[in-house]
Amino acid sequence: MNPEPRIRVSAILRWHGGILLCRHEKRGAQRWLLPGGGVRGGETLTQALQRELAEETGLLEGGDELPLEGPVAIVDSISPERSLWSKHVVHVVFAAELDGSLADVVSHDDAVRGHRLFALDELDGIALHPPIARFLQRWQPGDPCIYLGSLWAP
Repeated sequence: MNPEPRIRVSAILRWHGGILLCRHEKRGAQRWLLPGGGVRGGETLTQALQRELAEETGLLEGGDELPLEGPVAIVDSISPERSLWSKHVVHVVFAAELDGSLADVVSHDDAVRGHRLFALDELDGIALHPPIARFLQRWQPGDPCIYLGSLWAP
């Protein structure tokens, strides 16, 4: 049985040439994700993203909002037919430039097990979900939105 698609919003948070990623652990596996999460019924994509960024990074305090560009990419994650977990997630990716210090980055989300700023050339060596390292290495502010197709990382 094919599951109904879920919508996940996330942001490429760039800081001095690096990208901030969140570390998640599920079923004994570690994965790195762009900060973000699921869209709730009645939320716009940007409302959901601002809420998720506040929860996962702690960067938005007192109702502040991060200026967002995008969406800059859309990705389908559809699990293979013979997979143990049947999933279909539509990732809508936005972008933002960070300034100031990242010393105060802290998560209020139990799924997040840490954060790290990655240089673009480090992205090939990590378990990134969805697997969009090549896109992140090439993407520049102002690029048009791109559909990256159906990608799945077990």
